[in-house]
Amino acid sequence: MILYPKAYFKKITQITKEFLQEKQIRALILDVDNTLIDYNKNLSEDIIEWAKELKQKEMKLYILSNTNHKEKVEKVAKSLEIPYQNLAKKPLKSGFLKVEKILQEKPENIGVVGDQIFTDIIGGNRCKMFTILVDPIDEKDFWYTAWKRPLENKIKEKYIKNENNIS
Repeated sequence: MILYPKAYFKKITQITKEFLQEKQIRALILDVDNTLIDYNKNLSEDIIEWAKELKQKEMKLYILSNTNHKEKVEKVAKSLEIPYQNLAKKPLKSGFLKVEKILQEKPENIGVVGDQIFTDIIGGNRCKMFTILVDPIDEKDFWYTAWKRPLENKIKEKYIKNENNIS
C-alpha cells in the first residue's frame, strides 16, 4: 500500500548499517524537519554521530526537504557534511528522481527516511524506493504538518498492528 512504509523505527538513529545492508540500501534520502532536527532547529549529537558512522561505512546520504528556509537546511547539511535540496515538493516525484540521478543508485537501493506519511512515505513509494518511517523528534509541529498528524497516526497504528500480526 502506498501509505505504508517498508520499515518503521522510533528514532532515525535506530536505523543501522546492518539493517540497510540486509535490505540492499546503499543511499538514504533524509527529511529535515522533525526527522533530523526538532521544532527549534536543534540537531542532536546522536544524529551527527549516526550520519558520520554511516558515511564512514560508504552509505551515501542526501537531504531532501520541502522547506523554503534554505538557510535552515543548509545549516543541517553543513553540520552533517552532506548535500541537500530544499523546495522538494514532496510527495511529487521530481525531487526524489533528481536525487536518484545525483546518487547514481537504482530506486530499490535508495532508502527514504522521514516522519511524514503524506510527503516522505508516499513520495518514496511512488518512486519505488525503500521507505522508512520514523517518529517525529518533537511533539510540536508546524501548522502545515499538525493538521495531518492525527490521520497519519491512525495509518501508522494500523501499519504497526498489521506488522505485529505477521510476526
